[in-house]
Amino acid sequence: MKRHKILLLGSGELGKEVTIALQRLGQYVIAVDSYPNAPAMQVAHEHEVIDMLNGDALDRVVTKHQPDLIVPEIEAIRTERFYDYEKKGITVVPSAKAANFTMNRKAIRDLAAKELHLRTARYLYATTLEQFKSAVYKIGIPCVVKPLMSSSGKGQSIIKSEEDIEKSWTYALEGSRGDYKEIIIEEFIKFNSEITLLTVTQKNGKTLFCPPIGHRQERGDYQESWQPCAIGEADLMEAQQMAAKVTEALTGAGIWGVEFFLTDNGVYFSELSPRPHDTGMVTLANTQNLSEFELHARAILGLPIPEVQLKQHGASAVLLASAEATSYAFSGIPELLQNVNTDVRMFGKPTTRPYRRMGVVLTYDSLQSDIEQVKQKAIDLAKKISIV
Repeated sequence: MKRHKILLLGSGELGKEVTIALQRLGQYVIAVDSYPNAPAMQVAHEHEVIDMLNGDALDRVVTKHQPDLIVPEIEAIRTERFYDYEKKGITVVPSAKAANFTMNRKAIRDLAAKELHLRTARYLYATTLEQFKSAVYKIGIPCVVKPLMSSSGKGQSIIKSEEDIEKSWTYALEGSRGDYKEIIIEEFIKFNSEITLLTVTQKNGKTLFCPPIGHRQERGDYQESWQPCAIGEADLMEAQQMAAKVTEALTGAGIWGVEFFLTDNGVYFSELSPRPHDTGMVTLANTQNLSEFELHARAILGLPIPEVQLKQHGASAVLLASAEATSYAFSGIPELLQNVNTDVRMFGKPTTRPYRRMGVVLTYDSLQSDIEQVKQKAIDLAKKISIV
């Protein structure tokens, strides 16, 4: 098997696990991010610190390293440059089209709703406060507001009354990443639960689906996830069909985090990420025969993945910082690890800030266990860890 040179654009906790998975398959990784000592940089062969929204800086790094593959792991990248890189023979994961469409909520939502005719919430766009107010009244209150380009829930809010309108507009603009200053206003879907359907597209194999992952969010960012989650057979089949349809349209090989709302009226497509998903960190609890990061590594290298098999029940609960600091420590880890079927991952981020994800607690048990108990155990244990 060839040793590829891989340029990883985005070096957070997800990128760190991807790097480890790629290195276990003998690959060479250059980790890139906007700040030094990012988690993936700590385990990569080389690293670069640049503003990835600066197209010239991105070009210089690509020219310097001449990678075989470019693996984007965050949203804030000058993704339109990817088309040129593909023309030069560099593989963009999963594809330049997928990266460009999914880094911008407008492109992916229009593809899903207007071209593929997937069931989605009603939505409108706005670039001015006047347009925004008009869209809110057309969609109706309550409604959901998101920047077209953001990550980890930044800039997302729910308008519950007229008093929230201008606050949500300002918050969305502040949470926008890059130079996209357009806002999407979505119908508020009354859902019973949210799921992530990790979907694996292969270069020489069929599309595979991981057992669905349930998750709970606050401030637009996940707090706990568990696998498997409860879902009816008909809803699961519909979600799989939607996921297969949208990933086929975007093209390329890799793992995709496809999010859905489960409602009394069926499954609604929500969002899609062309890379490992934060809720999929639950797979680090060995819930599957291959974690989402191992699946991604195999898929982008064109290695065969015969099947994805559920091995045990598992849950994850995040560890969040509460203040800004340039040095910190975790307390309660030895006590945590006295519990059976329990693990922890500390991401190694160099600084903290309020609500920044610094680690994750993992719990697991047999296929005969009660998934609700496994989930509650992760939640309870995470509360006992402090970031000081």
